[in-house]
Amino acid sequence: MKKCIARTYELTDKGFDYIAPLFILLVRLYLAQVFFMAGLTKIANWDSTIFLFENEYAVPLLSPAIAAYLGTIAELVLPVLIVLGIGSRWMILVFFIYNLVAMFSYSFLWTPDGSVGLTDHIQWGLLILMLLCTGFGKFSLDYLIRRFYLKMDKSE
Repeated sequence: MKKCIARTYELTDKGFDYIAPLFILLVRLYLAQVFFMAGLTKIANWDSTIFLFENEYAVPLLSPAIAAYLGTIAELVLPVLIVLGIGSRWMILVFFIYNLVAMFSYSFLWTPDGSVGLTDHIQWGLLILMLLCTGFGKFSLDYLIRRFYLKMDKSE
């Protein structure tokens, strides 16, 4: 009986070990899509973007124009890096900080009418934290680079 239970746990663990990289990839693709689409929206409506950064978003330490440019660049570049899976933990830490700044600089999110948007940012933040803890998984350039250099180290 003990062997049967142990074998069941072993098979379950192996099954989840097998699907975990796919789940991590799906999380990466989801986050990339959300933020990339936000960046495209900023570009498509640049006058509105500048207006929002001047009148709605209270980004600390930056002028509204610089914050608008940096925010748009972040939303267009960081998702590409997430999809490729490169620079995972450092890049995702930047992404986490970006999400926090976005969340706290837009006071509307903290009103009853903005609670849905706040919930979105919290959920994205949790997914970003998950990636910070797990890395980008087997379906990433980071993984391939690591494997390449580990093979080189072993052959020397």
